[in-house]
Amino acid sequence: MNEEEALQEFGLEPGSRDRERIRILLQQEIDNSSAMDNDYLRILCVMLFAIGYVEDTQLIWQAKRKNQDTGSYVDVQLLCGAGFEETITYLEQWGGQQAEEQLQYLRRCEPYDFVDFSKEEWITQYKQYYGVI
Repeated sequence: MNEEEALQEFGLEPGSRDRERIRILLQQEIDNSSAMDNDYLRILCVMLFAIGYVEDTQLIWQAKRKNQDTGSYVDVQLLCGAGFEETITYLEQWGGQQAEEQLQYLRRCEPYDFVDFSKEEWITQYKQYYGVI
């Protein structure tokens, strides 16, 4: 599957019924060390961001940390589909090394990347970018 096929199958704002399938596809893409289609990886992250389950922040974090390129491709805002504060609270409660690394990263980014953060505005920007408005 590629970016266009994913958009055709799920749309940019899929329903929660598609969440598990998107999670599986994203995990496969993260695990595939030879995968070079960062656009496909990013669109799967955008879809999970749009669905908005706070638990998906950890999978999106893994995608962002896959390699240097995906670190740039996956916007930090995509980590917060459930909201910035909700994500911080979730990570604080979850604990562990990955959660702590992600918390530190989000706190460093907060003054720059989360001023007046609006999920709806980010979704609108992605719709424009992908030409689905």
